[in-house]
Amino acid sequence: MKKGPEAFLKRLKRQPPRDLDAVVHGLHEAVFAKTDCLTCANCCKTTGPLWTERDKERVSKRLRLKTADFEASYLRLDEDGDWVLKQLPCPFLESDNACSIYEDRPKACREYPHTDRVKQVQILDLTAKNTLVCPAVGEIVQRMEAIYAEKSATPAGRGTAEATPARRRGRRR
Repeated sequence: MKKGPEAFLKRLKRQPPRDLDAVVHGLHEAVFAKTDCLTCANCCKTTGPLWTERDKERVSKRLRLKTADFEASYLRLDEDGDWVLKQLPCPFLESDNACSIYEDRPKACREYPHTDRVKQVQILDLTAKNTLVCPAVGEIVQRMEAIYAEKSATPAGRGTAEATPARRRGRRR
């Protein structure tokens, strides 16, 4: 059987607990309250955002470039037809890991690592991938595993992802 975050998150996706968003959001707050992303910046070094039209326009304006010139200098179309960075690490990543366009950064950068989004069950595959990039996401998933292991071991855990099928059937009308 597969071990690690991928296997755990696949199990959650098959039988999502009702409190998944609340648990993930609480962990997001706790972990990021003590995380300084500037000590890592691995997301900026190893992955790049998908750029929307609004992102391109906003950053072009900040850099005082025409959008077409910005695209030509920094972006390319990938095999899926999405605008992505030509190079990694991100060209806007400074030597101290700060972002030179932070106030105007792309939406995908602002939302990364997506652990504060609603409907977490819809992005558990992405969360598994993000554990390989972001140490904070790895910690969130580790804590999730501990929480759901504890819940499944107690009577209060019934009704979460670990509830038995017979128990769920008994609640139907």
